Amino acid sequence: MAIPYRREKLASQIVKEVSVILQQELKDPRMGFVSVTRVKLSADLANALIYVSIMGAEKNKKLSMSALASARGFVQHHLSRRLAIRQCPEIRFERDDSIDKTFKLTQKIEELARARKAKERGEAPEPAKESEAEEE
Repeated sequence: MAIPYRREKLASQIVKEVSVILQQELKDPRMGFVSVTRVKLSADLANALIYVSIMGAEKNKKLSMSALASARGFVQHHLSRRLAIRQCPEIRFERDDSIDKTFKLTQKIEELARARKAKERGEAPEPAKESEAEEE
């Protein structure tokens, strides 16, 4: 079993290296704006679950995930060449929607704050606007 700080250090190194590989090495037209948010390593360092955040419409997110799935071997090969460890973990990509959820929640809070200020001033509150993300 790996030492916890070693696992954390390796996970942060994998985040950096996979980000560079996706940005500079991978030339797939299906890839949208993808960023690596975090990596979860198994206790024995044999498996790595890479969480990625993808911006854009749902269709683009699905295309980017299929591009990542088909490029898994390519990314793993380049990652193994960049890491200074004996055995490179087997990687898997998982979609992370936490950034989108946070953005929508922030918009909702700002909308409620505007409505509250308008109510305090005695004005009629503005009608709720549909966000662009929900329309797509």
